[in-house]
Amino acid sequence: MQKINVGLIGGGFMGKAHSLAYSGVPMFYWPSEFLPVKHTMAEATPELAADAANRFGFQYSTDDWRTVVENPDIDVVDIATPNHLHADVAIAALRAGKHVICEKPIARTVDEAKAMYEAAREAKVTNMVAFNYRRTPAVALAKRYIDEGAIGDILNVRATYLQDWSADPNAPLSWRFQKSIAGSGAVGDILTHVVDIARYLAGDITSVTAMTKTYIPERPIQSAGTDSLGNSKIATGPKGVVDVEDEVLTLVRFASGAIGSLEATRNAWGRNNFITVEVHGSEGSIYFNYENRDELQVCFKSDQDDRRGFRTVYTGPNHPNGAALWPIPALGIGYSETKIIEAHDFFHAVVNGTEVRPDFADGYQVALIDEAILESASTGLWTDVPILDRVTGKLSPSV
Repeated sequence: MQKINVGLIGGGFMGKAHSLAYSGVPMFYWPSEFLPVKHTMAEATPELAADAANRFGFQYSTDDWRTVVENPDIDVVDIATPNHLHADVAIAALRAGKHVICEKPIARTVDEAKAMYEAAREAKVTNMVAFNYRRTPAVALAKRYIDEGAIGDILNVRATYLQDWSADPNAPLSWRFQKSIAGSGAVGDILTHVVDIARYLAGDITSVTAMTKTYIPERPIQSAGTDSLGNSKIATGPKGVVDVEDEVLTLVRFASGAIGSLEATRNAWGRNNFITVEVHGSEGSIYFNYENRDELQVCFKSDQDDRRGFRTVYTGPNHPNGAALWPIPALGIGYSETKIIEAHDFFHAVVNGTEVRPDFADGYQVALIDEAILESASTGLWTDVPILDRVTGKLSPSV
């Protein structure tokens, strides 16, 4: 069993999710070919770093992420910080020869994403963007059905990511509402997940037309740095400007000729983590709702006329990653299991020198789509999306 020393940058919610995955992956995928070792935790202050290291089981802590990147004992740098730090940390880690996994979105801007992709391409090390929802077994099963031709040629895709954690105007002004840190609002924060799923299932997106909306232009300024995702409220006090979008709705065209719609909002009362994707093909349809993670709804044209309709397939041992999880269908998986699957695939690639997706090339492509969506929302026009050639590293059409 190969030990892999991990340096984690960021001890918040995502740091907890990643740390749990490190612990879980050898148990789920036993006998394991690797053992992630929680080596060093980096946070903004010595106190925060020491506390996170203690909570998540890391051997060492630091308030300077550069010491993690420069440490020859560390094999993997895991970036779970706010978006404005992604590019600096990732590029430094890649140049130091570290394998890198980075939370989504890959960066605030296309320029940052391009620089990260080019650094990864030059470094020739394992790199990954943490779009974990595509690793939900039901989504992977949908991909299997599509690749097998079970629903024929894809005609259209409809996907949503709806939340309500920022619908209350008294939810504080976290970094997710500040363009200088986040880069964008609902687009980068949550739409990127359904963009990734749409690309995973249906291929490249070539053009978009979009609308965005900011519903709450000011929010109370918080004194603490913790991002509580709307679970704290501030009724009085000074307010700061929200300069990113709360909602986005876009129509898309795919390279295959399919069409679709993607929507994301953080202001939908009653929607918690409502990720849905519906794919219609010439031979059938697929529907998935993340709030029912173990279920995939399928309908096939080949069914007899008197019994055609959506049926429920409950994911389990016979489906993607099922043998590593739980012994019977519908026993239940959660967010943590998607992170365990993600960690397994990443570390497997590190150990074996194989490709893992989505990588920084995928992250760069999603950033190009995000930029086109924001540009279209500004101009009101259809906007083309340049496509990255993974072999040459060039964009077509060129920009």
